[in-house]
Amino acid sequence: MVVEPVCKRAVSFVDGQNLYHAAKDAFGYTYPNYDVKALAEAICLKQGWQLQEVRFYTGIPAVEDNAAWNHFWAAKMATMGRQRVVVFSRPLRYRHKRVQMPDGTQYTFLAGEEKGIDVRIAIDVIRMAHHGDYDVAILFSQDQDLSEVAKELRVIAREQDRWLKVASAFPSSIMALNRRGIESSDWIRIDKATYDSCLDTRDYRFSP
Repeated sequence: MVVEPVCKRAVSFVDGQNLYHAAKDAFGYTYPNYDVKALAEAICLKQGWQLQEVRFYTGIPAVEDNAAWNHFWAAKMATMGRQRVVVFSRPLRYRHKRVQMPDGTQYTFLAGEEKGIDVRIAIDVIRMAHHGDYDVAILFSQDQDLSEVAKELRVIAREQDRWLKVASAFPSSIMALNRRGIESSDWIRIDKATYDSCLDTRDYRFSP
């Protein structure tokens, strides 16, 4: 019989771009203003989990593509590093995208695409589960590609005969278009009051 641990160790895996777009969709914020360590601590406090580690993943544009956003992420991740957040980044790849406007005209623009972030998160979640590093994996993401990870954790739990949980945490409001978490996971909806209590007061867009 699998025994549920009294003290549940949690590790947070934060998809930086996914979290930003969810907060923009739900609350209208125009740049990534979250403090991921504070947010992970707030979620764990509400759930009664013991936070072991926060891991952050994002794509970053090259200096020659977008110097301002490159600086923003470099400065923000340096702050996270001082908070002992484990950070992982990949360069954004820019591709031309074309959309058709309502009047029939076409508009072409450069869009940054992340490559490999969801794969890196999946690898780390599964690797750390095999090593027994946590009881709860908190995925700050709504990326449905990670639903396979949630299913794999159930397999690992059976193989190791131990209790494991995966949760999907995401900003949510009546304004949000996407109100669904990752399938096969427990959904934790982050309301605006909780999110706003975990803001990063440093705006790296205007840092020297």
